[in-house]
Amino acid sequence: MGKNAEKGTKSSAVGAASATDSTATDSTAAAATTADTGAAAPRRRQARGERRISQLLAAAAGVFCRTGYASASTNAIAREAGVSPGTLYQYFPNKEAIAVELGGQLLQRAHETHGQAFRPENLERPLPELLDAVLDPVIAFNCENPAFWALMHGTGVPGIAQEHEELHAGMLTRIEAVLRNFCPQASAHELAHTSNMILGIFKSSLDLILAHEGDERAAYTAELKTVLLRYLEPMVTRTAPH
Repeated sequence: MGKNAEKGTKSSAVGAASATDSTATDSTAAAATTADTGAAAPRRRQARGERRISQLLAAAAGVFCRTGYASASTNAIAREAGVSPGTLYQYFPNKEAIAVELGGQLLQRAHETHGQAFRPENLERPLPELLDAVLDPVIAFNCENPAFWALMHGTGVPGIAQEHEELHAGMLTRIEAVLRNFCPQASAHELAHTSNMILGIFKSSLDLILAHEGDERAAYTAELKTVLLRYLEPMVTRTAPH
């Protein structure tokens, strides 16, 4: 065999090897792309599912506020969300499941709001400033989430009664702690009695606040603070400073 022929044979072999390597590289890249695409698909489906659930819960919140839980239906919730009842049933088997999920989320947010309102630094403020610091975020939460009030105080709402009672008990405990800080000489009975009165006044006033908007809402909020201030001031002023 001549030298030129030998060179041609070697070049052909190198070219074949390069083609083989290129094919292998392309196959590896294609496999990696397929794997990435396959991994991304479930993530996209999960994100779409989460958006759909949020859409259905927002629709349910609107329906529960307008009609109450007892009169609400899955058909009404589906219409509010702009989806078919069949789509709704892909995510929730019935309105009870929707109420439990929505109520659970709202209860979690309520706990977070109460924690923000009763921060330790707020408890060191003078009484008028303390009322602002505690009441403003709690009232704002209820105004921004009217479904919370509808579910917590509606009839026949499943699965959240115990959690609501725990939230109520937690509020009383927090209020008692504030009173104890302001009135260290008060008896346990007096603290419990006053805490229940404060929470009762707040709930009754919140009905009026939620029923109005704009200036009227602001006026009722100011009246609530005035009532609580006048109720608590004698108890605070007759206690020696600490």
